[in-house]
Amino acid sequence: MCDQHPERPAVIRIQGETDSFGSEMHDCCQECADSIRVERNSPEARTGRCEWCRQDATDLRNRRDIDEGTSGRVYRVCGACAKKDEDELRAELDLYDDGYDYDGPDDFDDDDCGEDTCVCR
Repeated sequence: MCDQHPERPAVIRIQGETDSFGSEMHDCCQECADSIRVERNSPEARTGRCEWCRQDATDLRNRRDIDEGTSGRVYRVCGACAKKDEDELRAELDLYDDGYDYDGPDDFDDDDCGEDTCVCR
C-alpha cells in the first residue's frame, strides 16, 4: 500500500537515501510517484547554492564526499564540483593501476593458470 495514502495500492517502490545501514524505500501510488518525478525533475529542485564551491548553480545533484565514507552526509553539489571530484578520483585510481585486469579472487584458478609449464597443478 502507498506510504502516504494507505487506502491506495502502491504501484512503485522508490529508493530514498542509502547509507551503510541500508536504504529508505518508499511505496507509492501512481499519484505520489508522479508527484515525486515532477518535483525531482523540476528546475527548482536543481537550483540553489553548491555546498562545496558556494556558487549559485542550476545543475545541483546529491553527492557524498568519499573521504567521509558511505555514512557521511549527502551534499548538494553543482555539476562542475561533481566532475572535478570524479576527475580526482579517476586520477587516484589510475595512479594505482598496475596494468592488469583483475576482477577479484575468482579471476584466478588455482588448478590451472593456463600455462603449459604451470606449477600450480
